[in-house]
Amino acid sequence: MSRNGKQPTRRSILAATGGVAGASALGLAQPAMAASTRTLDTAPFAATTIQPGDPRFADLTVGLNQRWTSSPDRVHLVSTTQQVVNAVQQAVTANKRVSVRSGGHCYEEFVYNSSVKVIVDMSEMDRVYFDTAKNAFAVEPGANLGDVYDRLFRGWGVTIPGGMCYSVGAGGHVAGAGWGLLCRRDGLIVDHLYAVEVVTVDSLGIAKAVVATRDDTGPLRDLWWAHTGGGGGTFGIVTRYWFRSPNATGNNPAALLPKPPAEVLISALFWSWANLTQADFAKLVNNFTNWHEAHSAPGDTPGLNSFLILNHKSAGQIGLLTHLTGDTPNADTVLQNFLDYITQGVSLPPLQPSANSSAHGPLANFFVPRRWSWLKATHYLGTDNQVMTNPTLRGDHKSAFHRKGYTAAQITTLYNHLRSTQLDNPLSQVVISSYGAQVNAVAAGATASPHRDSVFKVLYQANWTEAEDDAANLAWLRGLYREVYASKGGVPVSDQQTSGTFVNYCDIDLSDPLYNTSGAPWHDLYWGGNYPRLQQAKAHWDPTNFFRHGQSVRLP
Repeated sequence: MSRNGKQPTRRSILAATGGVAGASALGLAQPAMAASTRTLDTAPFAATTIQPGDPRFADLTVGLNQRWTSSPDRVHLVSTTQQVVNAVQQAVTANKRVSVRSGGHCYEEFVYNSSVKVIVDMSEMDRVYFDTAKNAFAVEPGANLGDVYDRLFRGWGVTIPGGMCYSVGAGGHVAGAGWGLLCRRDGLIVDHLYAVEVVTVDSLGIAKAVVATRDDTGPLRDLWWAHTGGGGGTFGIVTRYWFRSPNATGNNPAALLPKPPAEVLISALFWSWANLTQADFAKLVNNFTNWHEAHSAPGDTPGLNSFLILNHKSAGQIGLLTHLTGDTPNADTVLQNFLDYITQGVSLPPLQPSANSSAHGPLANFFVPRRWSWLKATHYLGTDNQVMTNPTLRGDHKSAFHRKGYTAAQITTLYNHLRSTQLDNPLSQVVISSYGAQVNAVAAGATASPHRDSVFKVLYQANWTEAEDDAANLAWLRGLYREVYASKGGVPVSDQQTSGTFVNYCDIDLSDPLYNTSGAPWHDLYWGGNYPRLQQAKAHWDPTNFFRHGQSVRLP
């Protein structure tokens, strides 16, 4: 990456939009899948138990974040629900601690840590198909989001509003109420969740598979609800999701989920850190957050999603990536008005792309907005950057939901930390991203995800490669986050400005009184007033607390 600020790169933008993401590339040649004829117990291969000494063991006992490793007794590589039931029952009988992996993107050591003795690896449970019995689309937890988008679109012309990173597994992404580029138009991915299949353990230690739908009542309804934002690893092991939009009718698969736009407009602007004044920095941040405060209501510019990516100075530049659905009325004008609003009053003009920038493939070739097909843009934005392809990265992440923009003091803090000479890491950044609109059309208690009145979301993150750099990067990130929210006790508590944190950007520091001095417990930051109902579901479906990790829902 150039550090002279003259040529922005794809890495500096795309690395920020997805956090630590996977290394597996999308198979673009996969055919569309028709309605499945497989039964629950049809296995593409027999359940495989992998133990130390097996050459596969090392790759199955570490996630995408290389800070977290484990040394379990065994890894169960499974391909059917019954195989998961058997693996869990075996672990219960032997009193072995279990964790579960789908895509391997957990930001904390909840999957890979020294106390885990059995890992259930769901990566081979990756089917996506239309289930006529449920009149809904089935997605297995090991399916990467990229494959999900390809199969749904190529087979039926539909999609679900999930995340941007292609290699994220559906298992944890959905349970944590994943969001993505279409969230302002179509809401969160869980707003289209019809049913979930979960392997649970009852009070007698018996493992079994349970299917819960949004049409159910009582404990079954609570189990479905718990998987609309309650996070992974708490209630059981998800073996299948089904998706059908709440307002969908009939049995035509092509009419049961949102249709993506035929085209999207993509814009990317960059500003050089070398010439960026504090006043221009503050103006960009204020303009971006003010626009989202003014346009957070359902139906207000729903096709627009944007990222203000505030890289550390060592990256050379900061950027603005904007994605607008092409079917937005007067889309070109809407996009230009947005860009004009964000840049008004900023004295430093965006960087002009160099003559050969297209040959190097950077996002600088979107200085002039381009129209691309939705699938092409989804592939392009979701793949091919260092954070998603580098298997050596270590990282740490923090988050915040905002109801209102930053104060002047907070913006000064951002500016000072991003210009800090104590760190030389171009993969350290603050990413402010669009939220609200259709997300906010759903009541806070309708799903387990309570952040239904926020206008933008923030990801604070650092990624690096060497263990010897852990201390410096963690100190920088923790110091930045603590100082931004210093008046609240170091974390974005629920008040007029902020509304907590994102469970899929899990952060163990929220549980530590050294870093969270607010008096607000970590679970309130994730779930607010929804936490007691999550505890109720936990008590019914996992009464022995068999499924647990550092920030799993606690028994009441």
